[in-house]
Amino acid sequence: MFVNNGRLGKPKMEHRGGSQLGQIRLARPLATFLVVGASAFCCASICRAQDLIQGAGPNGRVIVLGGDNAILETKEPRKDIPCTVTPGKPVLGFDLKFHATYDVSVPMHELNGGEDLLTMIFRVTPADRTDSPVYFSQKIDVPKLDEKVGGDAYLQGSFVLGPGNYQVDWLMRDRSERVCSSYWSYTAALLPKEHDIKLSIEPDRVEAMDPEPFRQEPPISREKNNGLNVKVLVNFAPQRFLAAAMQPVDTEALVSILRNISREPKIGKFSVVAFNMQEQRVVYRQDAADQIDFPAIGDSLNSVKLGTVRVGQLNQKHSDTEFLTQLITNEMAHDHPDAVIFAGPKVMMEQGVPTESVRALSGDLSYPVFYMNYNLNPVQSPWRDAIGDVVKRLRGFEYTISRPQDLWNAWSEIMSRIVKLKVARVATMPSATR
Repeated sequence: MFVNNGRLGKPKMEHRGGSQLGQIRLARPLATFLVVGASAFCCASICRAQDLIQGAGPNGRVIVLGGDNAILETKEPRKDIPCTVTPGKPVLGFDLKFHATYDVSVPMHELNGGEDLLTMIFRVTPADRTDSPVYFSQKIDVPKLDEKVGGDAYLQGSFVLGPGNYQVDWLMRDRSERVCSSYWSYTAALLPKEHDIKLSIEPDRVEAMDPEPFRQEPPISREKNNGLNVKVLVNFAPQRFLAAAMQPVDTEALVSILRNISREPKIGKFSVVAFNMQEQRVVYRQDAADQIDFPAIGDSLNSVKLGTVRVGQLNQKHSDTEFLTQLITNEMAHDHPDAVIFAGPKVMMEQGVPTESVRALSGDLSYPVFYMNYNLNPVQSPWRDAIGDVVKRLRGFEYTISRPQDLWNAWSEIMSRIVKLKVARVATMPSATR
């Protein structure tokens, strides 16, 4: 099985099922890969994530072929192709949208008749807006398979929802016009303890998954006078330090942290430093800009080669400590923003940043320091890391980001602290320098 693990790495192979073809599994971005014994065969065309079907009829109404439309309307499950559809409960993502998924399993012997094309068509209808269904389609090429191959093929789909109740009508057909259809409902709702969260998607809204995590943010109406100036240092690295690729959830979480910061109307200027502790280098820098340039960050991260260590790092015993010390010193010693914010997974090192380096920074520190520590498993890794240790010695504030709610709560508190501290700082300044 091949799984594409995100933007920062190449797909890695995981072999299952011995010498038999065990699974076809689709992961974002959706692609079909087959493994037979030790040989790997990729289907003729790469499957894409579900595509929105644009309306071509009157008032933008979607036109669906008569047979397909009849199947969706009857809401009577069919098993011409004996597939099993298992919906997943919508889950709130770090992007503050609900992610709805479903899994489809098909006996492999049902696909052994030669090359085939599976077409999935489904619609998602908000319960409170039954006149506004959203249609999706997806096509999956199936290559000619060995008739002796057994097991099941697994397909997966996903899309995005706003809060609300939804009806899903789904079908899949092959070239022989055999059909499997299924029907289910979703409820996307915040938990009672999450009600303070402001979602980034409207109620009863249905969207396709965005294949581009570094898409540019739309312009924000910002405060023209006395806008805050913040510097953000982001360690774009996976949870597992020596992992060879970024997992999609890691990329989504780190980008979402940046997006929350970029959407704050009280901030007028952004300075961003993207670095990677595994490679021990800065990969992107943006100084005092009106808007965070997400596409540029994404392009710069393409140069990161995870799972590799430079010869110079091997020859230097504590190269990681030296890199982090220089990074923090260079980025904090000369600038005077309204706040410095570190973000990223834990950085565990044998030797931390030297005390004298931190002491030199703290003596002239006129702004607050924050650390948004992205840690999906805080129970497994409860120890303070190298960045957290520096932030503590600078009398800063650390927040553990394990869930979307943590991100929302942390950013709300960070902004409150930044504003209060700036007001207090301005109040103590001589009137001539204000």
